Amino acid sequence: MISIVIPIYNEEENLDNLYNRLTAAAPSWNEDYEIVLVDDGSRDKSLTMMRVMAAKDSHVKVVKLSRNFGHQPAISAGIKVAKGDAIIIMDGDLQDPPEELYRFLDKWREGYEVVYAVRTKRKEGFFKKLAYSSFYRLLAWVSDIEIPLDSGDFCVMDRKVVNVLVEEMPEQIRFVRGMRAYAGFKQVGVTYERAERAAGEVKYTFKKLMKLALDGLFGFSSFPLRLATYMGFFISIPSFLVGIFFILHRIIGFKVFGHSPEETPGTATLAVGMYFLSGVILIILGILGEYIGRIYIEVKRRPFFVIDEVIEKKS
Repeated sequence: MISIVIPIYNEEENLDNLYNRLTAAAPSWNEDYEIVLVDDGSRDKSLTMMRVMAAKDSHVKVVKLSRNFGHQPAISAGIKVAKGDAIIIMDGDLQDPPEELYRFLDKWREGYEVVYAVRTKRKEGFFKKLAYSSFYRLLAWVSDIEIPLDSGDFCVMDRKVVNVLVEEMPEQIRFVRGMRAYAGFKQVGVTYERAERAAGEVKYTFKKLMKLALDGLFGFSSFPLRLATYMGFFISIPSFLVGIFFILHRIIGFKVFGHSPEETPGTATLAVGMYFLSGVILIILGILGEYIGRIYIEVKRRPFFVIDEVIEKKS
């Protein structure tokens, strides 16, 4: 059996289309299946519509979270409840086409434990595409592990990979595509063209995208901490050389830009240097604060999602 895990947040305009396209594509999978819809605190009619789907179709299971926890925790809740031998993760806005799932499952049957989607094209604005592309390349450059370029959460994972994510990776701040890469196993990418959102408003706002990007950078790289050391050397060595230069300027008395030592008190230079150094210190403190804040969240060990109800048709 396979499980299709789909986080849902205010997707009433897409749910019927999503359900129809999934059930239409199901015969191509050649597997028994369940559709796990995770309601992430929706405020529209999404939950009501999903209850109706679960009541009439035993393939549909609805996981209702107690509030809005976010996209990544909702995925984590779905894969914890899912019962399949292979678990598919996809979004509910139909940017991940259900008609392509058979290609991923074919690769899974070949023996790959993780089959992730690689986006060849994105039907989005230029600046958003540039931001995504830059983020993935920056993450690949600084990450301590190898995270495939242009791969999102859309994937198929074997049961043993999901067991690792659920049972052995209990971190509170979730970045599923990074955790998937960290788990290892036999992985392969499948290219596809990412469609535009079928209907409704984009749920990943700029603020949420920035949070996700920071979770990926700080969760899977120690480069920001090393950056403080690099910046220290970058500032200290030139400052030391400039300091020696001005000491010699004072002692020997040679002119700088036509000015004698008495005419170059250096007040402006000192002020600029102080402001620059203060900015660098604040940046370093901010980096340390990001790591300390994440440590604080982790040590509290609060659940990163709370399941209120699981809704399914009883056989």
